[in-house]
Amino acid sequence: MAGSGYREVLRSPGVARIIAAQLTARLPMGMMSLAVLLHVQHTTGSYGEAGLVLAAASVGQAIAGPVTSRWMGRWGMRPVLTLTTIVCAVAITALAFVPPVLPVYVVLGALAGLATPPVQSAARTIYPKLVNSTQLTPLFSLDASLQEIIWIVAPVVVTFVSTQISTVAGLLMIVLILLGGGAWFILSPEVGRVRIPRSRRAFGRVLLRPAVLLATVVGFLLIGACASVEAGVVATFGHDGAEAGIVLAVFSLGSLAGGLLSGRIPISRWAMARRLAIFTAGLALTLVSLNVWWLGGSLVVAGIGIAPALAVLFAMTSASVKFSDTAEAFGWIGTGQLIGAAAGSAIAGFLIDGAGPVGAFLTATAFAVVGLVVSVVFVRGFPDLRFRDASPIPDTEPVHLP
Repeated sequence: MAGSGYREVLRSPGVARIIAAQLTARLPMGMMSLAVLLHVQHTTGSYGEAGLVLAAASVGQAIAGPVTSRWMGRWGMRPVLTLTTIVCAVAITALAFVPPVLPVYVVLGALAGLATPPVQSAARTIYPKLVNSTQLTPLFSLDASLQEIIWIVAPVVVTFVSTQISTVAGLLMIVLILLGGGAWFILSPEVGRVRIPRSRRAFGRVLLRPAVLLATVVGFLLIGACASVEAGVVATFGHDGAEAGIVLAVFSLGSLAGGLLSGRIPISRWAMARRLAIFTAGLALTLVSLNVWWLGGSLVVAGIGIAPALAVLFAMTSASVKFSDTAEAFGWIGTGQLIGAAAGSAIAGFLIDGAGPVGAFLTATAFAVVGLVVSVVFVRGFPDLRFRDASPIPDTEPVHLP
């Protein structure tokens, strides 16, 4: 049933094109942190300096998310996407060629982060205009599932190019994909047709919506757990062998499968709690053994809950805000996830130093448990979408009677 539902969604005019274009345009974001790490470490000889540059880029992305997303309602999607794509490409190109001076690297990293194109917010704002209301939840589920392709393909490709050719080649490859994928998405007819109304609310007030705040907090905890898992897998198996890459790929494939299988399941108030329960159970199993087979199997179970949980985040956000506020709302959720990734990696790193790789999996499990508790305690803040669709609340103009 899920497969036929997805086929119907993909037959809707423009849907397949927008999904493919936005995945291509976002592919560089799955490559950038690793490419920057490899390049800065190679040119300076310091992982510490590379970490500072990555931190600057992450802070830039976190700040930019809701800001550039809101700009799309003021100046239009195409102008904002075009400007940010060009600035980001210039910053990454400069990073590839400037002398290895740390302050310069930090500034360029921050600029690249600040100019990250808000493709994800744009795509999820466009989706309600491409399909009928009954197809919107399956479309969000498909989107959450297919984005796993980015995290499976991007690290492998950028690592191969950076190590086998050069770190400069790795950064330039990102620029080419950024420009090509960005142009494909920006020039898509659907991007030109959809106009986001200018929001009348003050910047940040969309976070006062319980569903948006919950989506931001749960996204922070979910992605924080995932980042901790990545740190733990690398610490367990090292960078040299194939085991780390295989285990992380299995983790992503579990998420992909879970998302595709759950697309037609109605979203109730308890949907998030159920999906996070699966995620938490899988992570708890990792504490039993760090054997490659046990760890891989445990992470398949955990992965099954990720994309379905993200689909709930996207659907509940879309259904809870006015159309004029959707882009900013998705921007805040993206910022929450970025901060979660940074926090998860940092805490896991400290615990790895003190307790070994198991410390990272303890961190991941703790993040997941807190997320599960939040989704249970605040269950009434989650909208019940079983008997309604996930379309945004319409923006209405006052009617002046003669």
